[in-house]
Amino acid sequence: MKPYNPVLKPFSRNLRSNMTDAEQLLWSKLRRKQILGLQFYRQKPLANYIVDFYCAAANLVIELDGSQHFEPDHQARDAERDRVLESMGIMVLRFDNRQVLTELDAVMSVVFNTVEKQIQIPPNPPFAKGGVIASISTSGFDKGLDSTAVPTQTTPQTSPPFEKGGQGGFSKKGNSV
Repeated sequence: MKPYNPVLKPFSRNLRSNMTDAEQLLWSKLRRKQILGLQFYRQKPLANYIVDFYCAAANLVIELDGSQHFEPDHQARDAERDRVLESMGIMVLRFDNRQVLTELDAVMSVVFNTVEKQIQIPPNPPFAKGGVIASISTSGFDKGLDSTAVPTQTTPQTSPPFEKGGQGGFSKKGNSV
């Protein structure tokens, strides 16, 4: 667990309940372990900062910047913040709000590729069921596809759903069991 300032916890709770439109949109793509099955946190206290999004397994922070971050004094503070986080072994990705709102697929591609490089997945998990390597995530992002892609099934069904004794409980002719 990375160190943080406990005084920031109430502020991070407040930020979670008042997210910007860009933060809400990105959060809809990061939440519920949609990226390689990894947990992301929003408005997470780290060191003396509250970061927008954090993935502990990938040591990754994602920051969304509004227009005020383009001012020289904000850029200096952001650079110091990034330096502190990087000294903790955390990689920082920065996007501006406009990028998230208008180029979400490109942003998600960068996030996915970065997460994939940051984590180490063993080639043969020791407890894979039946010796078959199961997919880590069912989202389309794990194969570089869009979120509407239909995941493929990794294990075969024992019987088709409409045969006698199958999952549907009906034969192909429509007779009940």
